[in-house]
Amino acid sequence: MLDKNGIAKRIAKEVKDGYYVNLGIGIPTLVANFVRDDIDVEFQSENGILGMGPFPFEGEEDADLINAGKQTITALPGASFFDSATSFAMIRGRHVDLTILGAMEVSENGDIANWKIPGKMVKGMGGAMDLVASASTIIVAMMHTNRAGESKLLKRCALPLTGVGCVTKIVTNLAVIEVTERGFLLKERAPGVSVEEIQKVTEGKLVFEGKVPEMEV
Repeated sequence: MLDKNGIAKRIAKEVKDGYYVNLGIGIPTLVANFVRDDIDVEFQSENGILGMGPFPFEGEEDADLINAGKQTITALPGASFFDSATSFAMIRGRHVDLTILGAMEVSENGDIANWKIPGKMVKGMGGAMDLVASASTIIVAMMHTNRAGESKLLKRCALPLTGVGCVTKIVTNLAVIEVTERGFLLKERAPGVSVEEIQKVTEGKLVFEGKVPEMEV
């Protein structure tokens, strides 16, 4: 079973040389800490920065450098800063290769709900709806179950949707899963986790082919 850093580390393997990547709030922000040093990647944040680096070490924070989640960040050499209109022009213009988001729920056909729980006040959906409508590849980083132990990988999302049929891959603390026409395709198991354990906590249709390998993290 993986912790949040383990999820981020596994997702970092999906980041390729030359990619422009947007990192959502939560677990996705950790991905920048694990990207290989020998590839060139540009991390974008919708509040107006291209060229984010890893989180700063304690005592080296700059309060003027923050991501969309208001966390302090670092900027790599050559980073650029701009207004939100320019940032969203990049997103809506499909210049982002990979978007990594957190989620409350994902359905077996790739719908995502990650911005609102009815009855709870939120400031807004941020840039999530633009990101899921524009990115060519969307990977979700999340825990497999909620705090009550209930599956977050569902037949149909119960919460208000952020996007429809847009998620391509999910990495949880238990598994790596691809969204396919057949349902959730189990590609890898977290260390020490069995296929049966994953099936037990996956409400949506889970399919797999042959022996499912244990993921390398």
